[in-house]
Amino acid sequence: MEEKNIVKFKKEEFTMRESIKEEIGKGKVSKVKIEYAPIGERIILSTNKPGLVIGRGGEKIDQLTEMVKKKFKLENPHIEIDEIKYPDLDAQIVADDLALGLEKFGPLKFKVLAYRALQRIIKAGALGSEIRLTGKLPSARAKSWRFAQGYLKKTGDSAKVVDKAKAIAFTKPGIVGVKVSILPPDAVLKDRIKVDEKLIEKLKKNSEKTEISSKKIKSKKLAGKTKE
Repeated sequence: MEEKNIVKFKKEEFTMRESIKEEIGKGKVSKVKIEYAPIGERIILSTNKPGLVIGRGGEKIDQLTEMVKKKFKLENPHIEIDEIKYPDLDAQIVADDLALGLEKFGPLKFKVLAYRALQRIIKAGALGSEIRLTGKLPSARAKSWRFAQGYLKKTGDSAKVVDKAKAIAFTKPGIVGVKVSILPPDAVLKDRIKVDEKLIEKLKKNSEKTEISSKKIKSKKLAGKTKE
């Protein structure tokens, strides 16, 4: 019974997130976090467009609060805004922008849109990025296109720091799937070696120590031969 309740609870959370995103509109919200406290529910919206989400005098926030109260029967929900300072490093925002671009300009300009998005991501300081577009691009038969630049981990513990997101573009020829993966500039990679002055000095000291130790061994061997 507990497992069923957990599954039901998680489904309700998912539908709440999707409803909030639909209410605000595609490309305006990246993530929706829900926190539970004795005072009430705390809903945090991560967005790069706080003005559009809040509205004049907080009109849209009030409408969103009323919608959440009625639809999901929450007693005291509090909606907060978390502004994204670097939107080009947020995978969900990039994916939504690409989807909106494909819907606006059509699937024939998919290469231009993908390469522009990739350039913006790398210029923002990302270590690496990958964009995958799947659908009728540009032929009548569905095909997958990959656009990548930089360093991107796909397996192991380092792959967990990669920000991944999906979006759907509804174009005239059909639906186009958008996948975006971004490795942020502050990602900690265990297999990444940064060559700086400290490392060079350390390597020099280690080489000097090995040379001294090898000379000592040679001198000991020569001393042993002379005694014989």
